[in-house]
Parts: sequence; C-alpha cells; structure tokens
Amino acid sequence: MNFSLARQYFYQEIQQSDDEINLAKAALYIAQEEYPNLDPEEYLNALDTMAWELQERLPQQRYPLRVIQTINQYLYEDLGFSGNKIDYYDPRNSYLNDVIDRRLGIPITLALVYLEVARRIDFPMVGVGMPGHFLIRPDLADMEIFVDAFNGGEIIFPEDCQERLSQLYQQPVTLQPEFLAVVTHRQFLARMLTNLKFIYLKQQELEKTLGAVERILLLFPDLTLELRDRGLIYYQLAYYPQAINDLQNYLVKVPDAKDASVIRRLLTELGKDG
Repeated sequence: MNFSLARQYFYQEIQQSDDEINLAKAALYIAQEEYPNLDPEEYLNALDTMAWELQERLPQQRYPLRVIQTINQYLYEDLGFSGNKIDYYDPRNSYLNDVIDRRLGIPITLALVYLEVARRIDFPMVGVGMPGHFLIRPDLADMEIFVDAFNGGEIIFPEDCQERLSQLYQQPVTLQPEFLAVVTHRQFLARMLTNLKFIYLKQQELEKTLGAVERILLLFPDLTLELRDRGLIYYQLAYYPQAINDLQNYLVKVPDAKDASVIRRLLTELGKDG
C-alpha cells in the first residue's frame, strides 16, 4: 500500500532515536493526512512566536513555579487556550493545527502545546501518561508536581492524581507508580493516535480508523492487538487478502488469545484455515 506524502514524513520522523523525534512535527504530519494542504512550518512558526512572546513575560528569577504561572497566564488567559469540555470527542481536538487555530483541545494535545512552548524557553517538561487523563510535569529532580494542561495549567500533586483516578473510574483506585510514569515520544504519539482510532471507530469512519491503526503499528510493530484490529478493519472494508494476512499473523503470535476461536471462524469464512 503506497504511503501518502504525510505518512512518509511521519515515518521518516519516527525513524530517529526517541529523544530526537520532534513531537510537534510528528503531530502535524498526523494532521496532514486529514488536511493535505496543511503547511507544518506555519504551525511550527506559531509555536516559535508563542515562545518568543512568552520569553518577554518571564520573571528574572526563573523559579519553576513562577515559570509555570507565567506560562499559564500566557496560554490560558492571554491566548485563551482551554479544554473542550463541551465536545470532547470532536476529532479536531486531536489535531495540533486545529488546537492552535481554535485554542481548544483535549489533555494530550493541550499538553503538547504546553511542552513545545516550554521546550522553546528552555524549561524542561515531560509527558505523564496517567490513565484517562494526560498530565505533564517539570523534568526536575525532587519536584513531584504535575500540571493539568486541560484545566488551565492547574498544579496538582500525587494525592490529587489518586483522587482524580477514583472519580474517573467511579471507585477507589490505589495510585500505582506506573500510572505517573513519564512517556516516551513514541508512546505520546501512539496515545494521540489511539484517541483518533476510537473517535473514528465510534463514528464508523473505517478508512480513518485504519489510518490511525497503521500509524500506531509504524510506531510499535509488535502490538498484537493493533495487528488484530487492523485485520478486522481490513475485513470490514472488504480488503480480504490484507485481512487474512493480519489475522493469520495475529494467531501465530498469540495462538492462545481469548478471541482466537472467533478469529479462526472469521478466517474459515474467508476461506483460510486459522
């Protein structure tokens, strides 16, 4: 299957070592598949401009909390960025160009804007893949605070994270260390694409769902559940040879999968033994 130009750019970007992947560029290449006329440089320049304007506002003494307060003032009060609580599952919330244009996003894309601006002013921050609600935090030793980019840059502590998880799952949740683990750049991009995957699947936009799954597999070729899902989407789209190939490979990798019998029946229906 031929890659679009945007897909080729995305693929080239993620061939680098994880630390060298430019998250903003990769996110804009994701958006470029939805918006073929998108010029990534325009939005990279917008982030540069934000950082330049923010630099002018920074206090002389760059204490971390004061820097965070200055970023928050600039992004949320001056520029008007906010979490889209009214239409959370609008796919535009997951595309960086739309987030910059509309000043609306979901936790991970607002976190991306925040991270990119912070990086440009030499204030190191990292993504934190808390289940259900992406956070960021300063990349500084002995500073265990988190920033909620979806809620105006609110500063929260591990105890707050536990409370939010319990609210999210509507039952008491014990905070595990892995819940607040720093994500790699590849994990960050995969989480963005997973959001798009489920949004488009819910809308029955199968070609767009397929595009999200294909790019997740470019990031992590060994994700067996994504391999299975791609096979099932191929099947629904009547791309039968590709469906057979993926579903057979899935069974080779996980022959004892809980859904193995279902997949074998599907392969029998397609005229292939599982």
